[in-house]
Amino acid sequence: MKRFIAPSILSACVVAAAWLVPGATAQQKSPLVGSWSFVSSTGKTPDGNPTWGANPKGLLIFAENGYYSSIIVRADVPKFASNNRLQGTPEENKAAVHGAIATFGKYTVDEANKSFTVRFEASTYPNNTGTEQTRPFVITGDELKISNPASSAGGQSELLYKRAK
Repeated sequence: MKRFIAPSILSACVVAAAWLVPGATAQQKSPLVGSWSFVSSTGKTPDGNPTWGANPKGLLIFAENGYYSSIIVRADVPKFASNNRLQGTPEENKAAVHGAIATFGKYTVDEANKSFTVRFEASTYPNNTGTEQTRPFVITGDELKISNPASSAGGQSELLYKRAK
């Protein structure tokens, strides 16, 4: 005996399954989705210099499935003399820690409030791991401005990104 599933029942099952599939969330329609190249930050070191120095590099990725990844690196971080990251001198290690931040985790977008919330699954700044932050954002053309209320270098900062092409 063959069983026949009415198209309307099949359609309802597909729609219901889409709600249950991880990543089938509002992020799929968010203008944040994609890759963004780091341009600059208003953050300053205690002596008043830019946190990320001249010509910083960075990438921020918002995936459709609700995950994000971020890295920012100063251009002037010196190489380790030993050519082995596990054998850095105290000075080399300090420069590396001060010169980079990387995080990843999940995010959600609140379009009405033009903000997103990140849930840090891990960070090179361990104090962020397991926490979450809500960050207001503005997109103008290919520019993304993000307000960071709690920079890992202290204080607040605004970060500027350009859509990666």
